[in-house]
Amino acid sequence: MPVDRRGVFLRKMRELGVDVSRETQDQLDALVATLVRWQKAINLVGRATLGDIWTRHILDSAQIAGLVPEGAKTLADLGSGGGFPGLVVAALRPDLDVTLIEVDARKAAFLGEAARRMALKKLPRIVIKRIEDAEPAAADVVTARALAPLSQLLAWADRHRMDTAICLFHKGKGWQGELTEAMKDWDIECQPLTSVTDRDAVILRIGSYTPANIRDRQPEGRRRKNHDRD
Repeated sequence: MPVDRRGVFLRKMRELGVDVSRETQDQLDALVATLVRWQKAINLVGRATLGDIWTRHILDSAQIAGLVPEGAKTLADLGSGGGFPGLVVAALRPDLDVTLIEVDARKAAFLGEAARRMALKKLPRIVIKRIEDAEPAAADVVTARALAPLSQLLAWADRHRMDTAICLFHKGKGWQGELTEAMKDWDIECQPLTSVTDRDAVILRIGSYTPANIRDRQPEGRRRKNHDRD
């Protein structure tokens, strides 16, 4: 009997303490259907993963929804590509204002159509620019999946995060080496969380970080929340 991969996704989400509503399930169904259709024309995900899209991409993305702080209002997803994790989190956390940054115009067009077909309560803002050239997003949460080495991700995220932001980065089995390398360039508060889809992979939850030995530098594009205003 074929595995009900969508059912496995729902069960795993319940184990994570997330009850996926019927409306959100429909939105994720729409994302999957749109991706499968567009995949015939442009490469959004690895072809070999299409048969297991609910685990390899939907669940892998959805697991970070519970890591987004309740008080967060804005999220920036770097290199959004096929919508993972940005569109998945947008469905699971409809309270967030989501910005998807994607330099490839064709992938950006997919993101726009997928978001419309998902009928998201808040349509994401789609920015078709290089991450380092995009207007600073001033995000409470920055995400990225299968994009770049950690040190580079931190440099890109630094432009788009608030001072109090967290970063949630998907990383594969080489994450420890990447973290070691990144710590040569950055002073990092990092918590690795084992991925529910791959025991060798992690979600890196990164809080405060600063350039190593340059702690007083104010990164370009940074926005500070002024908690002392009258």
